[in-house]
Amino acid sequence: MSIQAKGYAAFDAPVAEGGAPAHADGQGCHAGAEEMQRAAKAAGNSALLERLGRDYPRGPHDQPQSMCPAFGSLRVGLRMRRTATVLSGSACCVYGLTFTSHFYGARRSVGYVPFNSETLVTGKLFEDIREAVFKLADPALYDAIVVINLCVPTASGVPLRLLPREIEGVRIIGIDVPGFGVPTHAEAKDVLAGAMLEFARQEAMTGPVAAPRAGVSQRPTVALVGEIFPADPVSIGMLLEPMGLAAGPTVPTREWRELYAALDCPVVAGLHPFYRSVFRQFDAAGRPVIGSAPVGHDGTAAWLAAIGEASGVPRAQIAAAQNKALPGIKAALAATPIKGRITVSGYEGSELLVARLLVESGADVRSVGTACPRTEWSAADEAWLADHGIHVNYRASLEQDLAAVEEFQPDLAIGTTPLVQAAKQKGTPALYFTNLISARPLMGAAGAGSLAQVVNAAMANRERFDRMREFFEGVGEGDTAGVWQEEPVMHPGFRASQSRKLARKGLSEGDF
Repeated sequence: MSIQAKGYAAFDAPVAEGGAPAHADGQGCHAGAEEMQRAAKAAGNSALLERLGRDYPRGPHDQPQSMCPAFGSLRVGLRMRRTATVLSGSACCVYGLTFTSHFYGARRSVGYVPFNSETLVTGKLFEDIREAVFKLADPALYDAIVVINLCVPTASGVPLRLLPREIEGVRIIGIDVPGFGVPTHAEAKDVLAGAMLEFARQEAMTGPVAAPRAGVSQRPTVALVGEIFPADPVSIGMLLEPMGLAAGPTVPTREWRELYAALDCPVVAGLHPFYRSVFRQFDAAGRPVIGSAPVGHDGTAAWLAAIGEASGVPRAQIAAAQNKALPGIKAALAATPIKGRITVSGYEGSELLVARLLVESGADVRSVGTACPRTEWSAADEAWLADHGIHVNYRASLEQDLAAVEEFQPDLAIGTTPLVQAAKQKGTPALYFTNLISARPLMGAAGAGSLAQVVNAAMANRERFDRMREFFEGVGEGDTAGVWQEEPVMHPGFRASQSRKLARKGLSEGDF
């Protein structure tokens, strides 16, 4: 039976509006989300899109402006020992993802199976992927091989589900991570982590599995879910110790056998609340998931109580853990105060936790924007922030985050790269959330004072920004920005002429 007869529809097969076919390596790649979704449904991927829609709901803003979502899955695979990652997608997308992965410290190669219109239409792309997987599947080198379909192969229905489940003992994990189905790279981490956890859970149900590299803990453990700072699990372990508990593996894990250990934990700490697929696997294994995280005084108190109750720890032991941890956290917060008005935004999923810590440090937080969606596991953090008069904007767009900066005129804006750029152009100190905020400990006493130094130093730069703005006052911007040999000459007539042409097409300069 041919691949197409099994439900593999070529991307060239769907006919676009007006009767013109969409081509795999040209128009199709840039056809837009609606066209790609229509093609994916025509290729038999309706169930996939429905599942992605449930796990990663859109709105109120459909898709935040961030890097290609597939980077999240790629990042998870590249961080795991004995794991190979293969991309299937347009060459330009693969180049960008590979470049970004190495920019963020990947130390291994990324596999790529190229295609063209012919191999996509005939089904040979799938055969090429299958051949590549067989060539890679060396049990001496790998525990698993991850194959990621990007937008065009997903829209074309390239059936990674037909790949073998195992080859010579090497697990084969095929996932679809289309930009038109997964809104953010944070949620794309969940796509791969959830697929791996499901595979590991099924293995554990069929027989004995490998023990953790460090051995089995003598105390009940708490699995941690979220990409957190490396020191945070240590802090969490110290918080749990008085209750007779220990910190378990962190999902996404760094090697395959840690997945089994995570599933063996009686309780799960959903430190980052958007891992719906991962939480679903823990739920199938009968493991309760507790939201929020031990950040600040209030957050730590509530989190210890919730974890202790879910683990069956006596109330006296929970109180003992709180009494041991909370005074030190309160003292650290008092010793490193933050004074100033701050807006917080980002696309990592930990924005609410950072805002809580800033508030308890004394900061006047006016707005929190996150590219991730509202979930039941973020409810406690949202309620706490609401009690402090702070609105949380889920699925926030860049425009909404910029509007918050404009409205509240903060002493410091925390956010994504374009927001930081816009704020600094206005003379407002700003910090990039991913590299300067989320890359710091947040949990327990270590997290209590971790933000103060960088935040206070940034706010102290306002005077320097004012001097720079004064110095460069009158220097070209917009059309006159850049280096000129002569003074630039504006041509308002030409601009008006072009504006009229755009208006006749129903467009404006803002569309470009």
